[in-house]
Amino acid sequence: MNFIFISPQFPKTYWNFCDRLKRNGVNVLGIGDSPYDSLDEALKSSLTEYYRVDSLEDYDQAFRAVAFFSFKYGKIDWIESNNEYWLGLDARLRTDFHVTTGVQENEIEFLKEKRLMKVRYAEGKIPTARQHVVSTLESAREFIEKTGYPVIVKPNIGVGAADTYTLHSDEELEQFYGALPSIPYVMEEFITGDIRSYDAIVDSNGDPLFESMTVWPPSIADIVLTQSDLAYYVAAEVPEKLRELGRRTVKSFGVKSRFVHLEFFCLTKPKKGLGKIGDFVALEVNMRPAGGYTPDMMDFAHSTDVYQIWADMVTADARLLPPSDKEYYCAYAGRRDGVAYLHTHEEIMEKYGDRMMMQEEMPPMYWPQMGNRMYTVRLDSKEETEEFIAFVDTRI
Repeated sequence: MNFIFISPQFPKTYWNFCDRLKRNGVNVLGIGDSPYDSLDEALKSSLTEYYRVDSLEDYDQAFRAVAFFSFKYGKIDWIESNNEYWLGLDARLRTDFHVTTGVQENEIEFLKEKRLMKVRYAEGKIPTARQHVVSTLESAREFIEKTGYPVIVKPNIGVGAADTYTLHSDEELEQFYGALPSIPYVMEEFITGDIRSYDAIVDSNGDPLFESMTVWPPSIADIVLTQSDLAYYVAAEVPEKLRELGRRTVKSFGVKSRFVHLEFFCLTKPKKGLGKIGDFVALEVNMRPAGGYTPDMMDFAHSTDVYQIWADMVTADARLLPPSDKEYYCAYAGRRDGVAYLHTHEEIMEKYGDRMMMQEEMPPMYWPQMGNRMYTVRLDSKEETEEFIAFVDTRI
């Protein structure tokens, strides 16, 4: 099997996907825009060959790279990046090279555009916030007459919380329209709730081989804006309501043979027409693994290897690793430089060192969202998890 991995060097943990494919006997061919000498040794040893392009934004260069591998190694069986940013590139290359093991170019818009996601949610009868495609100020006011303030505005196509705003008044609405971005935006009614993600690896029928739930803060955008501390965790179990909605969403979107990260609100305040406290409301779909070190946190929480489960999905269309009989909570707590915290690094390590799975300085590109330093532990309960987060992130 010939597997082309697009941009295998980012995020840095993605070498694990390549490594597990190699263990399964796959010919792993990398295409990226980083110099070969800059790649981690673990990634280098996982790749049969690496083709460097000046820019993956230049489709002609990416096309020539795939053509080279096709000429040298024969039929290409898979093209994948597991990266939201390159979903369109992956799909276009698959279509042009007749690689049928993934989303094709004519299907990608429903997985990237928030306005079209609503269509799939509606077809699956999955509750989701009302939405308005940003056009004129007058039409926005008509939408807000129905929903009331606050409302959320965000790019129709976008990754993470970048350029997402909460508008609380006519004045803020007018300010937004006064500097209206050139890219398409959508506006949605405000939902009061915490964010839970349904994370899964699904087979060629869209059936789950692995399922997990991550509990996120209500707004990453607010964390960036206020420079507060990010804390989140992977839970030991998936609530049945979320499991059912997650599986239904996968089927409604026609997702097959992928690692998915589907976001839902868990209502902390009743919302007419959507549900009561504790009900789940769809937020958006992401056709890739959760960001940062979350896949590793899933490993720690579920005593498994999601990279291997994914690789087995690719090569065997099945789960070969048996489920573990021991489940944990795995929590991440980030800190920022220049902030006075109640407890020192030494105190954190003394109290949680024997449960610490990872602790390190974060790469600069993650600082705005995730902080400068992170601590990740494995614990036995939600109560212990909340205590750990408070211990790490309480400020003086």
